[in-house]
Amino acid sequence: MTETELSLSQLVEHAEIIVCCGSGGVGKTTTAAVIALEAARRGRTAAVVTIDPAKRLANAMGLAGLANTPSEVPGDWPGELWALMLDTKSTFDGLVTKHAADPAQAERILANRFYQNISGALSGTQEYMAAEKLYELRHDFDFDLVVVDTPPTRAALDFIDAPRRLSRFLDHRLYRLFMAPTRGFVRAVNVAAQTLVRTISKVVGAEVFDDAITFFSAFEGMEQGFKQRAVAVEALLKDADTAFVLVASPRADTVAEATYFADKLAESGIGVRALVVNRVHPSFGGALPAAAAGRAAELAGTSLGDLYANLAELDALAAVEEGHLADLAERVAPAPVVRVPMLAGDVHDLAGLALIAAHLVR
Repeated sequence: MTETELSLSQLVEHAEIIVCCGSGGVGKTTTAAVIALEAARRGRTAAVVTIDPAKRLANAMGLAGLANTPSEVPGDWPGELWALMLDTKSTFDGLVTKHAADPAQAERILANRFYQNISGALSGTQEYMAAEKLYELRHDFDFDLVVVDTPPTRAALDFIDAPRRLSRFLDHRLYRLFMAPTRGFVRAVNVAAQTLVRTISKVVGAEVFDDAITFFSAFEGMEQGFKQRAVAVEALLKDADTAFVLVASPRADTVAEATYFADKLAESGIGVRALVVNRVHPSFGGALPAAAAGRAAELAGTSLGDLYANLAELDALAAVEEGHLADLAERVAPAPVVRVPMLAGDVHDLAGLALIAAHLVR
């Protein structure tokens, strides 16, 4: 570990944003919840937000459900623990209201049928609104730490790239072409644009297209505010106080997915600050596995022999897992690698989260 590198425990104490990412089913939600819980136990005011609509986070926190606004998790700790789940449309509505020139403009957009359809279903909307929600939590609340539980790897990459893609879209000639009918250009100037408009109207229907034109007309003048916010959100994701924690399991397929994600992060100029590997089998090391295998052969057919054989198999499995992890650990170096052992049961409550915290950050 270098002098400037922080352990995961130190990140819990000093980072302002921690983004937990990785493939599905590797324990991202649990890891995010444990990090936020541990921050609260160390006196910080922490919030954990999940982008995944599954209810695992609420269940682990002992809450009946989660809303788009933070809910405080009751508990006996010196800090505060809050949790929420992203509601894409509500976040989009809030962003429109924020950047509208006046309440009337916001009302026109929010009531528009085209907007109502795209605000929750358009590709990339969820990922950008997740980034927007992160920005809102960081700047509009007094949280010391915001922990983000992202969706599986490929969607998490969209979450990182969403602010840049929004900026590109608002500068794209296709967006300007859609804005053109609202400024009178199609009728007066651009024959090619008229042809495109007629074609789109035939494909999607004139009523839908009229709704779209009405939306872009209502949206006029708000582009700059959206672009400035997108730039600010992108800068937040790359800030030195934002730490990306890569979560994996020791299986070959999840390690391959984590390696892909680490490479993509590096291409974006973002480094992995810690690697968490969940459900690791124990390694006994030394001469014990070989001795266990020998005793299993000597006691073959007996209960004790079966136990020795099981011991040897566990250590062999641990060796295979370490082989899977070796390249990934080297790739994210000097980030610390935290191994959380296979536990007897799943995590369903705060007591279970505390048990994992004993392995994760202490």
